[in-house]
Amino acid sequence: MTDGALSVKERFRLGRDRRKQIRRLEHSAWDVKLRKEDPLKLMARSMQGRVPHLIKMKYGLMAASPFGYFRGAVPVMAYDLSRMGHTGIVSQLCGDAHVRNLGAFAAPDGRLVFDINDFDETIRGPFEWDVKRMAASLVLAGRTANVKGADCRDAAAVFAEQYRSMMTQFAQMTVLDVVRYQVHRLKMVETVEGILRAAERATPMHTLLALTEPKGVMGKSSKQNKKKAPENQLKGERIFKTIKPSLKRVTGEIAEKVITALGPYASTLQPERRHFLAQYRPLDVAFKVVGTGSVGLRDYCVYMQGNGENDPLFLQVKEEVESGYAPYLESGAKRKQHQGHRVVDGERAMQLQSDPFLGWTTMDGRDYLVRQLNDHKASIQLEGITATGLMEYAGVCGELLARGHARSGDACVLAGYLGRSSRFDEAVVAFAETYADQTEADWKELVGWLKRTRGQIVSSK
Repeated sequence: MTDGALSVKERFRLGRDRRKQIRRLEHSAWDVKLRKEDPLKLMARSMQGRVPHLIKMKYGLMAASPFGYFRGAVPVMAYDLSRMGHTGIVSQLCGDAHVRNLGAFAAPDGRLVFDINDFDETIRGPFEWDVKRMAASLVLAGRTANVKGADCRDAAAVFAEQYRSMMTQFAQMTVLDVVRYQVHRLKMVETVEGILRAAERATPMHTLLALTEPKGVMGKSSKQNKKKAPENQLKGERIFKTIKPSLKRVTGEIAEKVITALGPYASTLQPERRHFLAQYRPLDVAFKVVGTGSVGLRDYCVYMQGNGENDPLFLQVKEEVESGYAPYLESGAKRKQHQGHRVVDGERAMQLQSDPFLGWTTMDGRDYLVRQLNDHKASIQLEGITATGLMEYAGVCGELLARGHARSGDACVLAGYLGRSSRFDEAVVAFAETYADQTEADWKELVGWLKRTRGQIVSSK
């Protein structure tokens, strides 16, 4: 979006000039009268093509709480944001920026890293759309945890201030320093330190015991299975468990298609990682239900084994459809890109380090992302979070989102627009509270509709 020939001062000036397009305080504005579409119909359209019997489950997860609704309603917020003015300052968007889409996972070198880790909705777009969504999520998360309203507002303010101040710092760094920037204070943030502790336990061997069982034990009582020593449980051939409603072993033609799709996937990896993958052999396949926004999309797990029983690898083969923001940002030709490839590009653009087995494939004309499943992954749990914990976590959210945008956009232009005053922060906080209120109203509408119709799908016409 910027000309590489421009000087740093010119890029700062370019950012400041965007205030003529939309003043910083104008970001506070949200009015439901801007809507020309029914949120329920927007959601119904997003359900098209999904596994029919899982659509009711997704609506149920969204109906559980306003925050649950927010997680599943990206199509609604994408539409709402498109009805407002924006800066036109483009970076890679996470697209589904919210507090539970940051988490820990294993880097290629085996160390645990903490970063944005969900990119199903990623796309290039106005940077402030991510900022507004994350700020609103902090308010809703705080309300879910019964944090006082003033403290929820303060958490959103901490996030916005940290985002702005970090962008000022990134604009003063060398390009390579921005690329390499790491957040070193994570273990001093109690909520993040707890996530890292949980991630340490989420090893491939832990996943092996949680998701698979020795072949031939099906039908035996869980008490009988538990009597076996852990080392004996790992002996012999293992297959996926069926854990209703989230995990179901698949065999036959479907399993064969999933395994076959790993061939084209391997070609999307770097050569040395392709070599590593070739040393694993697939043993079993399962269908898995994940997340909230992704429920209803096809998601498979492949259990693979490398150097013996103590070397499991679990790959997730996850269907990807176009970003909920695509209708408002991209031309028809651009929207025809491979959606798994889109997610990989967005993830690599924003993350400091990415999953070494990150790639994409196609199956039955549908696009899929491929990555490791549960390799030291963990995210925040909202139950019991305190006001202090929420505010500390909000600061980390601001720092990591700023880093992702600085890596994939132009920190000088962004810093020029944001400036050094708190005008943008104040506007984002006001928007976050107003939009959290709107989300609660939309959630009540969904709950009411589900009660009236018993979960029948709303017509998208």
